[in-house]
Amino acid sequence: MSLCLCCAAASAQTSNPRYDKALADSLGADEYGMKMYVLVMLKTGPKEINNKDTLRSLFRGHMANIQRLADEGKLVVAGPLGKNERSYRGIFIFDVKTIAAASDLLRTDPAIAAGLLDAELFEWYGSAALPVYLEVHEKIEKMQP
Repeated sequence: MSLCLCCAAASAQTSNPRYDKALADSLGADEYGMKMYVLVMLKTGPKEINNKDTLRSLFRGHMANIQRLADEGKLVVAGPLGKNERSYRGIFIFDVKTIAAASDLLRTDPAIAAGLLDAELFEWYGSAALPVYLEVHEKIEKMQP
């Protein structure tokens, strides 16, 4: 008699001898070291703004908002995407539990509020350790935007 795939996978699981319960609990990790986030795909918004001073101001505000949200521990990943045919401009990963909470945070972004950028939001299951990479990044970031 053979095991079904689910049973075979479950029986193949082993406990991790390096598991740190206190660390896992502090990061909100489940038994697999994972948790839910909200992934945001930033895309070109509906509004076209041609005034260069206005564009500079909106993007300065966009970057300042990113920094503020990261400092508050709500934004754990942010970055631009290369050119693509879908008009995707960048990604955010928010350390919040709901799409509604992420939507509230997006409303604080001047580039989104002005319609220069728009967003698609998704629940995303990833490593609960994601928020702590920022501590290392600060040590390797020679220049800040």
